[in-house]
Amino acid sequence: MSIEDIILDRDRRGISELRAHLAHDFCDRASDVVLDNPGTVAIVTGFYILSAGATETDGPPGAVAIGRALEALGREVVYVTDLHSSAIIRVAAGSAARIVEFPMADDEASKRFAQDLLSEFGPSVVIAIERCGMTADGHYRNMHGKDISDFNARTDYLFEGQPKTVGIGDGGNEIGMGNLVSAVTDVSTLVKEPCVTRVSELIISSVSNWGGYGLVAAMSAREGKDLLLSVGEEKDLIRLMVDAGAVDGMANSQVYRVDGFTLEENSETLERLHRLLAEQGVSQKH
Repeated sequence: MSIEDIILDRDRRGISELRAHLAHDFCDRASDVVLDNPGTVAIVTGFYILSAGATETDGPPGAVAIGRALEALGREVVYVTDLHSSAIIRVAAGSAARIVEFPMADDEASKRFAQDLLSEFGPSVVIAIERCGMTADGHYRNMHGKDISDFNARTDYLFEGQPKTVGIGDGGNEIGMGNLVSAVTDVSTLVKEPCVTRVSELIISSVSNWGGYGLVAAMSAREGKDLLLSVGEEKDLIRLMVDAGAVDGMANSQVYRVDGFTLEENSETLERLHRLLAEQGVSQKH
């Protein structure tokens, strides 16, 4: 059993069909990018659910899991989102977190803001988790193919020309899926117009949060200590977000679910990752 096996289990969307196009240890490869490049890490997240008029519960918990793990290792973290998700990210990441609200702007203004942000924080690595990415025609589309460009800041420009980047996604329309554009369109259950934005290393998972946990698990294995959220911490995080207005992307409503998975169903992935690390002799949280 591997980290990749665990985060691609219970696949309801067909994302696991892309696994053959990636290295078998794609979480380890992404972990190496993060750990081998000391410095500030920028984490981009927040996905707007058009039919609900709110941010979904997939993405921010995984972003916070990554952020807390990095902070435990002494790294600086900055979260990047837009006005449609910033309040939820603030609830998830906490009042002390550094959060940048990327403006809703045209291409040129977005490029300038991205360059200013990169110059100010100088991140050694930029990570996207469950962040809608640009299609070949310059638009942003949800899993139903509907255009959500008016509700999604053009954060792709944070990845343009950056040498060390990680993308995490579960449907084909997220930043990073540009690595597998043709493969995504070959899977009938994935999006028809995938994101074209590429990253250094791509993580795929049945739920994007699980991909974030997979990255943290790989970091934990390399560092020799379990850096994952506890099951209780994850459940509390999702409840906080929902109470603040976040929605389940499948139900399009404020329920304690992530991509249709209940809190208990969702926590199985974290539990299995903790067990895997314990079996490998990784020092556990107390």
